[in-house]
Amino acid sequence: MTPEAEIQHAAVALKRGELVILPTETVYGLAADAANGEAVARIFEAKGRPRFNPLIAHVADAAQAERIAVLDDRARRLADAFWPGPLTLVAPVRDRAAVCDLARAGLDTVAVRVPGHTRARAVIAAFGGAVVAPSANRSGRPSPTTFDDAVEETGAHAGAALDGGPCAVGVESTVVAVMDGALRLLRPGSVTRDEIEAVAGPLSEGGGEGHRSPGRLALHYAPDAPVRLNADRAEAGEILLGFGPVGQGRWSLSEAGDLRETAANLFRMLREADREKPRAIAVAPIPAHGLGEAVNDRLKRAAGFVG
Repeated sequence: MTPEAEIQHAAVALKRGELVILPTETVYGLAADAANGEAVARIFEAKGRPRFNPLIAHVADAAQAERIAVLDDRARRLADAFWPGPLTLVAPVRDRAAVCDLARAGLDTVAVRVPGHTRARAVIAAFGGAVVAPSANRSGRPSPTTFDDAVEETGAHAGAALDGGPCAVGVESTVVAVMDGALRLLRPGSVTRDEIEAVAGPLSEGGGEGHRSPGRLALHYAPDAPVRLNADRAEAGEILLGFGPVGQGRWSLSEAGDLRETAANLFRMLREADREKPRAIAVAPIPAHGLGEAVNDRLKRAAGFVG
């Protein structure tokens, strides 16, 4: 099948209410027609995902996003700066039919983004509507950043699957709420706090809006083995995922201490380590600045608590 035929096959599957494994620059997604409640329910069934956790509507461009969500000037500035790319905006919903109630977890807001992967945008454009595409893993498991891992996790539930190569970013999108006059970071990602504030102004703290974002469960992204954080060495039966000078070799997230490389490697290495059936997976300390905020957020949830 040619690449063009694969795109059309995936679009037809979406129109039939089937699920599609979709590559994005962040992680592989399990996609469905955002307007089709039965199709969205199939995602929850395939993932075993709690229904109170909202999904992100992926769209082909900013114009499509504006038809779904009410974007103010700050949201538009963020869209201009970071779309296509790994930034999700949470805003008041404009068209409730375009993203069904189940996908929005019954909220009056909707999460939207334009993915950076060209194959994802091509499928969305060919389909003609918004698609929800949470990570293509079973709920709580590490997100898949390779095609093989995505197929292993949820391929049995998909009517089509597109291979887009390894994910360039490797952690889910940054989620920012732009509503009620406030700008709030709901989930850190590769678009950093400093980058957001440089474009749209200061972020507000608190506000109790975390329920409007996906990926906010206390136990999330978790391998089967327990995860131990801020480790300087491996204890008996453990595998140490190192960083910089700590734990160099096969299991180093980045021997150079590069946070972007660390983010790209994180979920893949958690999966690979878990396949070795260790007593636990220890992880070296990761700096908290910049992209390290997102990496530490995912690690804390993999370890079973919210930091």
